[in-house]
Amino acid sequence: MAALSIADVPANVTVGVDTHKHSHIARAKDGLGRHLGQLEIGTDPRGYAGLLAWAQEFGPFVTFGIEGTSSYGAGLTRFLRANGQAVIEVLRPVRRDRRFGGKSDPIDADAAAGAVLSGKATAVPKAGDAGVEMVRALKIAKQTAIKARTQAVNAVKGLVVMAPDPIREQLRNLKTPALVRTCSAYRVDRASDPTAAIKLSLRSMCRRYVALDQEVRSLEKELDALTVRLVPQLRQLFGVGQDIAATLVLAAGERGDRLRSEASFSMLCGASPIPASSGMVQRHRLNRGGDRQANAALHRSWSSGCATTRPPGPISISARLTASPRKRSSAA
Repeated sequence: MAALSIADVPANVTVGVDTHKHSHIARAKDGLGRHLGQLEIGTDPRGYAGLLAWAQEFGPFVTFGIEGTSSYGAGLTRFLRANGQAVIEVLRPVRRDRRFGGKSDPIDADAAAGAVLSGKATAVPKAGDAGVEMVRALKIAKQTAIKARTQAVNAVKGLVVMAPDPIREQLRNLKTPALVRTCSAYRVDRASDPTAAIKLSLRSMCRRYVALDQEVRSLEKELDALTVRLVPQLRQLFGVGQDIAATLVLAAGERGDRLRSEASFSMLCGASPIPASSGMVQRHRLNRGGDRQANAALHRSWSSGCATTRPPGPISISARLTASPRKRSSAA
């Protein structure tokens, strides 16, 4: 039998994609890392279909390595997974690699394909399930409303400091609820003088605060009902409310498909210890990576349990997230 040359070795196709707001750059490589082609597409269904057809011209088995699968590459990721394609999430190159290898869209796409070929990139993108995306949308709306509400009350308190003496003495010692009620009740038609202008401004910002507070409470009710429906077993754990449950669902997904074990969930949340041994010194250090919001959610849940005498639930958080619907219904 004649020996096969390198050119005769069958190889799968790997496509690296550097994503942007208005266009994506894709580079294809074979299993030996040889360059096959480059394509630029628009960020719309027509461009996604063109990329898939172009990639399949090189071979039937294609793996896509995509940067930003949760941001600019979210639409492309959903399209490819809906069409049964294998998608790997690729992190952006570190600064050292960019310094020595250069920085451009084709170079980044080539690096994404290389990361998948070398096995450096192995992460499965977040599923983007309907339930998870609903949680994400509500949580973004809630966070932005809370931020605007905080800005409004801080502006009110700052304006009180510089207000004329009669207004300042009336308001300076009031707590936030009383301050908002008092300023919202001011009756001012127009800014005819400095005092009227201050009162008009305080009334406007306090009424804005009230509207934002009502919006936050409404979003919290929606988020509470949604998390109870999506992850009922997780919500049964003591110390896990709608905010903690929403954060963990966004990190792990509705079904926990990305989690292979409790150790992988710990690493995802940055809660696993990192070996830092040298010579005869055996030690570990804290993990500074992972999803820091999920890490904070775990800390708040643990702190709530430690602050009471109630024992923790019998099923761990990772088990609640990875439980199948049948197991969820039978778990206590």
